[in-house]
Amino acid sequence: MTETPMSWADADEMSPFETLMWRAEADPALRSTMVAVAALDSSPDWPRLVAAHDWATRMVPRFRKRVVEPPLGLGTPVWAADPDFDLDRHVRRVRVPEGTGWSGVLEAAEHLATTPFDRQRPPWEALLVEGLPDGRAAYLLKMHHATTDGLGGVQLFSGLLNRHRETDPDKPQPDPPTGDGVGPWTALGRQVRHDAEALASVPVHMVRAVGAALRDPIARAREAVAFGLSAIRVIGDPGGTASPLLAERGPDWRFVALELPFAPFRAAAKAGGGSVNDAYVAALLGAFRLYHEAMGAPTDEIRMAIPVSLRADDDDAGGNRIASLRLAGRIDEKDPAARMARIAADVARGRAEPAADDVGLVSPLLSRLPGSVIAAVAGGITKGNDLQASNVPGIREEVFLAGARVERVYPYAPRPGCAAMITMLTHGEVCCVGANIDPAAITDRELFGRCLVEGFVEVLSLGPEAPPDPTLHA
Repeated sequence: MTETPMSWADADEMSPFETLMWRAEADPALRSTMVAVAALDSSPDWPRLVAAHDWATRMVPRFRKRVVEPPLGLGTPVWAADPDFDLDRHVRRVRVPEGTGWSGVLEAAEHLATTPFDRQRPPWEALLVEGLPDGRAAYLLKMHHATTDGLGGVQLFSGLLNRHRETDPDKPQPDPPTGDGVGPWTALGRQVRHDAEALASVPVHMVRAVGAALRDPIARAREAVAFGLSAIRVIGDPGGTASPLLAERGPDWRFVALELPFAPFRAAAKAGGGSVNDAYVAALLGAFRLYHEAMGAPTDEIRMAIPVSLRADDDDAGGNRIASLRLAGRIDEKDPAARMARIAADVARGRAEPAADDVGLVSPLLSRLPGSVIAAVAGGITKGNDLQASNVPGIREEVFLAGARVERVYPYAPRPGCAAMITMLTHGEVCCVGANIDPAAITDRELFGRCLVEGFVEVLSLGPEAPPDPTLHA
């Protein structure tokens, strides 16, 4: 736990990329909701848990801020103090029927994830799920992706969770944040001022650019052409063929959870000549091959996208620092080591593109458009993906929430119209995998879960030892 109030997601204005995610929800299929599902070894004390959230909103002022849109959406949304902030609107508890078990947790998480945010309130909610076997419980935290990316979320958890089961009497106690509650017209005024400042700097940049071009015009021309061609490759069609089996799309989200030991998986990745991320994506592609075969619809490839973190060590905590690599995922290769090698080569080639930050390229332009237009453009890209896969390093040390030990954390990232968004988060010595699937595309959730297990088994078989099979939670 941090010893001082956290500097996390402090920016008052949304970035162009965050604005895209906020406004693209004009199409409900593009909701940008993230849900972390934490398995607890016991049910935390409720008053202590509520007090912990009150403390967290004082440590991280963003949790008491709402999003304010300028009139007619003519500028960048800003974060402003919610003058009517009420913790009871954000922290709730439910009890699942006896014998329901983990399936009840996932059902509660699905319902929480697909319930729209009140856009007049800070975009987060927490839910304690009690009634699990052996006195266990689950904690669900729902946040809007405009607040942070996956690594930023891990930074948040790491800073707020305790390292001991007991209460820490020495933790900082900042006062609640105050603010005048910025209104729509104030937000628009800020945008006008910033645009004027940016316009005033244009001549300076032009002089510098002209000077550089005059010093070496051939090199500058080559760079411009190379960047333009790279932008076409990055933003354009990735070249893969979408799976006919997964062509349908619907509004619902269904969750699958599985876990496997991290050390054997890392050893298998090393034995196969790749990274943990290469091994992870290879396992997913193996799962998709097995699912297609089991459904009697084998295919050679699927369309996929991999978020890539652009976050540097000295970047501010919170916010979003990601780009996206769009790839043709070959699922016809049965050798997991060969799949890993191809993935490594494809990712390295994508990272090397001068215009690799495709989101950064188009966000400043798209973010100024109406939400319906943003949704149409963004959906035209993301809905064509069969798989989006993300791998996020998690918290490796033992942590506690209001006296309950956090045993696992399963991540469920937004599914922006694709057939499946699957995320792996390392928690302690365990890889926690959360699959957010579209039941209109992947119609047999139980079968797909078993295929996920077998996909990871294929990769684990590369390792020097035979670990137990991954555990599927239903």
